[in-house]
Amino acid sequence: MKDSHINVAKIREDFQILNRKVRDGKQLIYLDNAATTQKPKPVINAICNYYMQYNANVHRAVYQLAEEATAAYESARDKVASFINGSREEIIFVRNATEAINLVAYAWGKKNVMENDKIVITELEHHSNLVPWQLLAQEKNAELKYVRVDDSGIVIDDLLEILNIGRVKLVSVAHMSNLLGTITPLEEIIKTCHEKEIPVMVDGAQSVPHLPVDVRKLNCDFMAFSAHKMLGPTGVGVLYAKKHYLENMAPFISGGDMIKEVQKYKTAWNDLPWKYEAGTSNIADVIGYGAAIDYLNEIGMQNVRNHEKEITKYALERMADIKELHIYGTKNIDNKGGIISFNFENAHPHDLAVLLDRDGIAIRSGHHCAQVLTAKLGVSATARASFYVYNSEDEIDIFINSLHKAKKILKA
Repeated sequence: MKDSHINVAKIREDFQILNRKVRDGKQLIYLDNAATTQKPKPVINAICNYYMQYNANVHRAVYQLAEEATAAYESARDKVASFINGSREEIIFVRNATEAINLVAYAWGKKNVMENDKIVITELEHHSNLVPWQLLAQEKNAELKYVRVDDSGIVIDDLLEILNIGRVKLVSVAHMSNLLGTITPLEEIIKTCHEKEIPVMVDGAQSVPHLPVDVRKLNCDFMAFSAHKMLGPTGVGVLYAKKHYLENMAPFISGGDMIKEVQKYKTAWNDLPWKYEAGTSNIADVIGYGAAIDYLNEIGMQNVRNHEKEITKYALERMADIKELHIYGTKNIDNKGGIISFNFENAHPHDLAVLLDRDGIAIRSGHHCAQVLTAKLGVSATARASFYVYNSEDEIDIFINSLHKAKKILKA
């Protein structure tokens, strides 16, 4: 099967790290993209260019370097807004998706969630979309409710049953599971919640890098995602929130740049989005993030999705030949991202990851910050391979051969 959507070989030329030899001269095969992605030359060059050519703080000065830095920083915001079809005043730069979710839990949740209210999440969630709500529920003496999942994904009837009980203040749900790759039926979930006037928070950390995402079409109230999972640098995340929520929420962090006027005993907040961006921002990496979005736009997000469907389908077909291998979650490629979690019978996934590493193959092993879900699956950990635009079928073939070798060593 030949990929007809993108030129993988051409893309790989922009990723110098993919030429690296590891483990006694083995060619690196990077299959841990759900954790973080590699960075192309245009992103690295954009960051270096900022530091070498116009390093200055933003929003604070009128000299040329500062104006150039501010223009590049704010241009990245416009690129993010366009990428998800939001407006620039609804785009808040934070450190990562985790901070974005915590911002909502703190600035919106503390004001709106009261005793005996309910916060609803699912059994699919990453700890970043679980622990903040757990803490908020404990602090407010509210109740945290879980929507069950099965092999095909979220059980919608379970969600409806919980919503009908009443006093649900928020539903927070992952768009794509970081462990199973399951794509949740967000439009249906959001429509159902909005019919009961319940806002929806979306963890888009795995979906925004891999799918065309339109927040207007989804009509979500909040969405969190990170730059480093979509070819951008670490240290940059985004909170998208509808304007009327941001206008009525308190600031998350206070200090410089998020103020309009400070008097001895009172302060007037800055306009959106800067009300939520206190202090000196991560300027260089935000600019690098803008370059990452340019790169993905040049490929086309539908092409990204098509490639990942093909590469994941190919990997699943090849892995099906190894009868001792157990693959978790749906195998329906239309309802799955480029993530495959699996285990060998009677073998620990860490041991498997070490053996694959000997062949230069980087996969993740562990609970993947989703211990509620691993407990649901009846395991403490899984091995996980995850794909992106620079992964090829040749790499999958090497991965499969290495699994066969590992099976013999592990006597699985």
